[in-house]
Amino acid sequence: MSALSNPLVTADQLYQKSISNTLPIELQDSIRYYTSRLTQAAGILLRLPQDVTARANVLLYRYWVVDDLMEHEFSACTCFPIFLGNIADKIQDVSAAIVYLTAKISPCPRSLRSITNVYAYLLSSSSQFSSPSTPPRDPESYYLSESAYITQRTLILHIEGQILNALGFNTHSSLPHPLALTYLQFLDCFNDKVLGKRVAQKTIQYLNTALLSPQMLYLTHQPNALATASIYLAAREEGLKLPDTEWWEVFDCEREELGFLVVGMRSLEGLARRSREIWGSKGMITRRDVKEELDRRGLNGYGNEDKVEDEEAEMARLMDERLEDN
Repeated sequence: MSALSNPLVTADQLYQKSISNTLPIELQDSIRYYTSRLTQAAGILLRLPQDVTARANVLLYRYWVVDDLMEHEFSACTCFPIFLGNIADKIQDVSAAIVYLTAKISPCPRSLRSITNVYAYLLSSSSQFSSPSTPPRDPESYYLSESAYITQRTLILHIEGQILNALGFNTHSSLPHPLALTYLQFLDCFNDKVLGKRVAQKTIQYLNTALLSPQMLYLTHQPNALATASIYLAAREEGLKLPDTEWWEVFDCEREELGFLVVGMRSLEGLARRSREIWGSKGMITRRDVKEELDRRGLNGYGNEDKVEDEEAEMARLMDERLEDN
């Protein structure tokens, strides 16, 4: 496989995966959307380069093509005060496991301690990610006890192994961002430096937006096509004149593929609006939220395993209580 290409899934594979899932399509899209946002936010706080965070989201979507969306908790359940030992759900965090795995194989790995602390903060009541308004700072809301950290670390490592197994240990992911800048230079877009800079910034923005698209564009199209579509949209929006000929064919992108990608890259706003209609102002959703929404709709496709406390979580709670007694 070329270093500039990726393993792709077919439209039929995505369709079969979608119809075999008992979750409604809009809930499947919401799970991917909210988890990708969380992954992006964690990458920022961990000071990871954007290419590492982007690869994390690509691997996350690939993993969910193989395994069920409800297999693990999307985010660490720190919505309850862990420092009191009240862990109400399994601390299984596929987002944290993906970030840990992707950073580990990059030039800038991050420790599990750093990752668990970042997720504890992001999902606490003190984080703006979880609250639409400016929340009060309460360090206790994101304090992670030693026993809770050990529990979460163990589960993240367990999920990491399952992700690698599902991916066949193939973590290669080529991003379109460098290609897009090369294509812009080839098209002489930087003759006007001010306009060229705006077009380049808008191009990168569209590529980052496409990471969260409900069509899962990074799984179905090669980087060259993604780069071409983002340039087309950015140039059109910024008023940059491109060659009158079918220039996209030079970059091995057909007109039909370009049209699909242009529509897909602009579909995130609709997904965000639909998700807000379902979940309101929540910054992140959990498996429990999804099950409650299914119950509200009268769709009981999943069991009530969230009511049973995980054995390791129970052990962490008991250890915290013993420490408090001492």
